[in-house]
Amino acid sequence: MKRIAVIPGDGIGVDVTREAMKVLGRVNETLGRKLEFTELDWGAEKYLREGITLPPGAFEMLRRDFDAILFGAVGDPRVPDNKHAAEILLALRFGLDLYANVRPVKLLHEKLCPLKGVGVNDVNFTVIRENTEGAYVNSGGVFKKGTADEVASQVEIHTRKGVERIIVYAFEYARRHRKTKICMSDKSNVMAYAGDIWQRCFKEVSARYPGIQTNHLYVDALTLLFVRQPKDFQIVVTNNMFGDIVTDLAAALQGGLGMAASGNINPNGVSLFEPVHGSSPPLAGKNLANPMGSILTVAMLLEHLGLGEAARAVEDAVIACVNEGKLTQDVGGNLGTREVGDAVAGKI
Repeated sequence: MKRIAVIPGDGIGVDVTREAMKVLGRVNETLGRKLEFTELDWGAEKYLREGITLPPGAFEMLRRDFDAILFGAVGDPRVPDNKHAAEILLALRFGLDLYANVRPVKLLHEKLCPLKGVGVNDVNFTVIRENTEGAYVNSGGVFKKGTADEVASQVEIHTRKGVERIIVYAFEYARRHRKTKICMSDKSNVMAYAGDIWQRCFKEVSARYPGIQTNHLYVDALTLLFVRQPKDFQIVVTNNMFGDIVTDLAAALQGGLGMAASGNINPNGVSLFEPVHGSSPPLAGKNLANPMGSILTVAMLLEHLGLGEAARAVEDAVIACVNEGKLTQDVGGNLGTREVGDAVAGKI
């Protein structure tokens, strides 16, 4: 039995997770009920009602009781500073040491790509983002706030352990998926200190994998080539902030954030899977949100749990619906969130 914690969160996170669970329910029937689900009400409603983001012992409970986590999205205008969102999602990434953010960028039909003359074989790569260091550790401060002499500092943290392990993860991911090219991207021509440790680690780790071709691009050049020559890429590894930025551009190549899936991975512990998009409160409950990203996230989750056949069945069902135009409005269809979920589940 594989045990999955489900955290729908806020806004359209609730809507798309409901459809992802519909698909998982169908998968569970075909697997002979091998998946067990527990829904956790962590989000804005709980925070506003009880003042609680993560309950005491949350990390220990997740590590002990679950094999994976399916996450929706967090963010609610009733919490102006989104304190609860940071204390849920970022805390889970740090507390569970989910150091590898894996974002597949795969075009399922040429009609979804905004680039002319680009087919499904031209956009099929994965961005692997360091997920627990860099600019997201919230190191820094403000001096003389509100005065003409105000000074703000934001400090990035890059450790040898953190940089090396994400680069190793990228090479191991390439080996498992039979990929032969890895690009490391940074801004070492300006960010000399952080760039130096990334450059040295990449060179040293690369030497252990002689069968994999490597190259380096500054992040601004990377964004240009994502658009001009996406076919050139197989695996991209980069730091936390750059990974966050370039994967939104990459998502546009596959149809937008509504089609994008991701995993937050700890190879030695429980991992969390979430669609790339946010909570989009204005769309919540209106049957408008695109559930495909969440459903494709389910495929990643199943693959991670060793249920490869089920994962492929989910992806095949999504591709069939895309080919038939059974899509939400943001990607050229005329169906609602629930109808898309029904269509995908019906093909499994």
